[in-house]
This record gives sequence, C-alpha cells and structure tokens, in this order.
Amino acid sequence: MVMKSVKNANYLQIDHKVKNIFQVEGVTILTSPGAWEKYNWTRKYFSKKPKEGYFIWLKKQVNFPLFTCVFLCDKNITQNLQNLLIIEKNLNIKFQGICQAVNKNLLGVHNAGGKIILKEGSSLKYGHFHFWGEKDIVNSCYEFFLEKNSKLDYVYKTLSAPKKLKIKTIFNLFARASCKAKIVANCKRTETEIKDNLILKEKEASGQVQIRLVAGKASKVSAHSKIEARAESKGHLDCQGLVLDEGSKISLVPELLCKNKKAQITHEASIGRISEEELNYLRMRGLSEKEATNLIVNGFLTL
Repeated sequence: MVMKSVKNANYLQIDHKVKNIFQVEGVTILTSPGAWEKYNWTRKYFSKKPKEGYFIWLKKQVNFPLFTCVFLCDKNITQNLQNLLIIEKNLNIKFQGICQAVNKNLLGVHNAGGKIILKEGSSLKYGHFHFWGEKDIVNSCYEFFLEKNSKLDYVYKTLSAPKKLKIKTIFNLFARASCKAKIVANCKRTETEIKDNLILKEKEASGQVQIRLVAGKASKVSAHSKIEARAESKGHLDCQGLVLDEGSKISLVPELLCKNKKAQITHEASIGRISEEELNYLRMRGLSEKEATNLIVNGFLTL
C-alpha cells in the first residue's frame, strides 16, 4: 500500500516534510500555508493560519483519480494538518486520501481536518483510508459543503485502528444536492468515537449515511449519527455494529431532528454478534475459527 501510494501521489507528506507535489493541468496543488499566503480568499476556509496540510483547487476536468498520502514514519511525531479541497462548477472528480503509520510502535499523533467544497453541479467520489499503529492517537474533523445540484459519494475506512480515534464529519447540503456517505471501522484494542452530522439545508436535498463498526479485543466504540432537516428533503441513517468478544462494547446513537413538516428522515440501528451457526458452517468447510471470523467480519464491513 505504501509504495503504490507514494508512486501515484499528487501530494506526499512524511512526518512534517512535504516530499512531493505532482501538478496536473487544470489543478493547483500547494501546501496549505502556501495557499494562505498566495490566495487571500482561502483564509475564509481556514479557522486560523495553517501549519501544514494540502490545498487542492480543481478548475478543469481531470479524468483520472487524484491521490494524497500522509505518513507517520518517525517516533513521537505530532502532525497538525489543515486541508482544503475545492472543486469548481460542473466537474466530475475522483479523489483518494491515505493516512498511514508505517509501523505499529511509533506513538504518533495525527490531527487532521479541513473543508471540502463542491461548487454547483459538481460531483466527487472520495475514498478516505486510514491505517494506524496500535499506540497512535488520531483526531479527524472534516466538513463538506455541497452547493446546488452537487453530488458526493464518500467512503471512510479505518481497517487498522489506533489506540484512540476520534472522527467528526459534517455534511452541509444545499438545494438538490445529494450525498452517500459510508463510514467503516474495524476496531481492535482501541477507544473510538465517531460523530457525523448530515444537514439538509435547502429544498430537495437528500442524503444517506451508512455506518459499519466492529469491536474486538477490548475495544470501546461509540457512534453518534445525526440528520437535521431544515427544508423539504430526505435523509436516512443505517447504523450497524458487531461485537466480537465480552471485553468489547459498541454504543450507537442515531438522532433525527426535523424542522420542516415536508421533510422525510428515517433511521435504523442494530448491534449484534457473530452467530455460532455461521461460525460452525464455515468451520465445517475447513476454515479455522480465526479464518471464519475474519471472513464474516470482512463481509460485514463491505458496503
């Protein structure tokens, strides 16, 4: 994963050092501090002057995915990234971001956040993937703004969880904007807190959030998912959890807030465990208990 990501990265950062920026026609890629200095208008998107992070501004159609890679390599590094992604009107963009610790014992801290702006009529397919060590601490906070008629297909996955993980994601949808968001976390030996808020701000906005959480090996996982309908709109939450052992726990809190009588917002939530019947069926076909469990978990986490 690391070598493939480095080879294809449009923006590559290792610890605090930007190793590579690969420019593409019709796209401006800078560090966030560089964008702050060069474009005064970007300052309205940053809460304060950024110390590190990337700025990507898509002004023309790009017919291949863009990649960003941020790695922790040395011990006891604390990253503080503020990222900004802006997609101009009527563009159809694919984007992938990877954040990763190169080994399990770095004791790193990864603080990352920012804003993603989809201008009118644009669409974004965004895959956001995390791979962490067992002693890392990760805080991720992103806010999406979907202007009129824009579309977002967003997938967040952490398949190797850190010691502590906090994720906060806000989706702001304006007239006729649509969002499909999937949040997937496979948690082992971790404390994980996930918060997401889908805000349907204007007429005919629509959104769906799906969450899949697995807790094993003494993990504590909580998820608070909220839909807020301020106009005639539609939204749905689908939250599911799977607890693998007695020492782990999952808390799911779906919340619906309706401020318009013509809005339609719904939710479903469930927490379960692997059934003995499923496990025995797979073991009868030659799989070990660990192999069978992994197969069931991988299927549960596939959306």
